[in-house]
Amino acid sequence: MRVIAGTARSMPLKTPAGMDTRPTQDRIKETLFNILQGDIPECVFVDIFAGSGGIGIEALSRGARKAYFIDNSAAANACINENLAFTKFTDRAIVFKTDAASAIYNIFEKHVDIIFMDPPYEKGIEKSILELLKNAKYCDEETLIIVEADLHTDFDYVTDLGYEITRVKEYKNNKHVFLRKTEQ
Repeated sequence: MRVIAGTARSMPLKTPAGMDTRPTQDRIKETLFNILQGDIPECVFVDIFAGSGGIGIEALSRGARKAYFIDNSAAANACINENLAFTKFTDRAIVFKTDAASAIYNIFEKHVDIIFMDPPYEKGIEKSILELLKNAKYCDEETLIIVEADLHTDFDYVTDLGYEITRVKEYKNNKHVFLRKTEQ
């Protein structure tokens, strides 16, 4: 795994040992950031279920002003911190070693531009996180939320939570679902 573009381009990133994380493949990460390229410079980016931190680090490499990394695994947090130090992005990063629900309430930004989450597949965790984000003051109609999920994950419930799906990008085994809050 490596940084695809930006100031840390081609730098290799470590991944936590074991099967607890699924790092986003480089080609999928490249496609995602090609979609986001105009939104990344100077943004505040949140990477929930960050694993190795590869997605948030890619955002920092491409010009994000600040990135939050959230993962409750000690191994993942050690890996994120090591990757941040290696890429020299520590000064623009905040790492939370806690569960996603707790971390959501500990982000004290006026506005977050992009929230990316890659929860364990087929456990319905994304729904509970979307329910929490619904009440987060920094998450508004301008915030782009991207969920990486299994191809078969159903998102029909999001309109009931006050979100609209603005785009779905499918890959061979998974997909990215792009959401925004609807106006209240």
